Amino acid sequence: MHFTNPKTYLMNNYKALLTRINTFIFDYDGVLTDGSVLITSNGDALRSGNVKDGYAIQLALKKGYHVAVISGGNSLSMEKRMEMLKVNDYYLGVEKKMEVYNKYLAKHKLSQENVLYVGDDIPDIPVMQQAGVSVCPADAAEEVKKIATYISHFNGGKGCVRDVIEQVLKVQGKWMNDDAFHW
Repeated sequence: MHFTNPKTYLMNNYKALLTRINTFIFDYDGVLTDGSVLITSNGDALRSGNVKDGYAIQLALKKGYHVAVISGGNSLSMEKRMEMLKVNDYYLGVEKKMEVYNKYLAKHKLSQENVLYVGDDIPDIPVMQQAGVSVCPADAAEEVKKIATYISHFNGGKGCVRDVIEQVLKVQGKWMNDDAFHW
């Protein structure tokens, strides 16, 4: 009898877990951005995001999914991006992501098995170990890749968020419906 590595099994069969997802939680830097930070002369930290990731986020919100961002980073540009996407639940300057994660789940009466969390670096590991599905971009830290349920083929800030939201919506039959054609 042949036994497969449990991690390999999850990577190959994780789509079955997507049927129960109703919540997306993302880190910001390295997930919604490529991790680059440009510091302006007034001290603001500017980040570059992906329009396709933004489209997928607004679509998930429109379809009733919970969407949150938990980040150690904090800048006015990050707040503006969240406001543009109509993400109301964003937590910036967070030192201990697990505390915020647990409070968010309690506030919205959510179960961990229904959460898909995307992180890219070591501070994301505790939350990734608790979420029902843990995802990372292709360019995530090696320690994160080792614990991820799924490693996207896309880098952070380059379509990783779109990739996972699209997969969930497709598995749940909610992709390319009438509401997909407008913001």
